[in-house]
Amino acid sequence: MIGIFFIAIGLAMDAFAVSVCKGLSMKKINFKKLLIIALFFGIFQAIMPVIGYFLGESFENLITSIDHWIALVLLSLIGINMIREAIGKSEEDNKNDDTSFKTMVILAIATSIDALAVGITFAFLEINIFVIASVIGIVTFVISSIGVIIGNKFGDKYEKRAEIFGGVILILMGIKILCEHLLG
Repeated sequence: MIGIFFIAIGLAMDAFAVSVCKGLSMKKINFKKLLIIALFFGIFQAIMPVIGYFLGESFENLITSIDHWIALVLLSLIGINMIREAIGKSEEDNKNDDTSFKTMVILAIATSIDALAVGITFAFLEINIFVIASVIGIVTFVISSIGVIIGNKFGDKYEKRAEIFGGVILILMGIKILCEHLLG
């Protein structure tokens, strides 16, 4: 469960970064907007691994012997991409507090694509995807709420660090899965 919690934190870092940006653009905390942001990110982060899980489950017989390598590659690529994006991000990226349905759906999908890929890797493990998806959704909701508050209070001082931290966690989880399969 600790590993799932760390995966949830890693997956939530994109949502956290966007939430920080949303908080930055609010002159004063708007709790309605904070709730909208956190709900969209939390719900999408919970749904995407379930979709990925069922996609991966349909191909299980074809790739069971290499599933640990797939997990390593997918998690590492996602993690590396998160780190690369964090390093290359300009300070003006995503700085608006628009919480319209269209805007939030686009942002929620964009920040949860990695959760879809992680869900595919979960299909090859003996897990309850609905429990894991719930943990991911709740963690993302909380972290996104905190992101809006931090963005509003402290600016974008922590945004890049959070995304880099999330990327590193995903890479380490991929290595852990590989080691468990090769050594276990």
